[in-house]
Amino acid sequence: MTGRSEVMETSIGRLEYAMAGRGRPVLMIHGTGGGFDQALTFTEGLLPYGYEVIAPSRFGYLRSDFPADPSSERQADAFVELLDSLHIGKLPVAGGSAGALSAVQFALRHRDRTSALILIVPAANVRGTDPVKMGALQEFLVHRLATSDFLCWVGRKAARDQMIGTLLATDPMLVRQAAASEARRANRVLDEIMPVAWRSAGMLNDAKLAGNPARVDFSKITVPTLIISTADDRFGTAATARDIAAAVPGSRLVIYPGGGHIWIGHDDELWREVARFVATLDDTS
Repeated sequence: MTGRSEVMETSIGRLEYAMAGRGRPVLMIHGTGGGFDQALTFTEGLLPYGYEVIAPSRFGYLRSDFPADPSSERQADAFVELLDSLHIGKLPVAGGSAGALSAVQFALRHRDRTSALILIVPAANVRGTDPVKMGALQEFLVHRLATSDFLCWVGRKAARDQMIGTLLATDPMLVRQAAASEARRANRVLDEIMPVAWRSAGMLNDAKLAGNPARVDFSKITVPTLIISTADDRFGTAATARDIAAAVPGSRLVIYPGGGHIWIGHDDELWREVARFVATLDDTS
């Protein structure tokens, strides 16, 4: 993993990132349990459309530091420093799951650097309450899995379906019935959570930010915005996506009927939609 990524110093500390593909740059911000590796896994379907993906690891993930202020706003500012170091100006910014939090802040705080905002299964919590209501036992188990390599390893080996249903918020039956490429993608996303010790600070921070979000005026987002979710996402992001779309002027909303939180069965369709959306902006600019 070290050979695939680099670390740069920012005013907030070390920030890890990796790049893949050739063409127009796009910033891809990973979700909970990820890192640069998850962002690269997510965007493999985008590369054939002629994009270079810039994939940072957010605060507390892998080799990125965890500063005293790990807010989404500070994370967005750190991404600007990364782009400055790469001599990249304005570009599309995509955020998956909890990565939507810092993607939104990037679009709000750095409008001049954002050509488009793309939110995929956004765990952004628009209404001030967490859309996913877990019971006390479920919260305990998720917290333990997020802080224990051993329990996460056991879960992946002995209770893989339950891990897919809980951590990936996707019906495991969808994965079992999916095309081989989609099943491999789901299993990669799950396996890339390990070692969880390298990600636990970021994961716990995500839970805090998503469950108790800072107030965001989505109506102030003025960049072209695409929001994508699935109706059966167990994290409830379809409702969140609809709320964001209603608040962001002129935004485009796509809700797939199924696929869970990792949009099983829709990966090709999703990235084709993203590529078409960005290309349309070029045509009208």
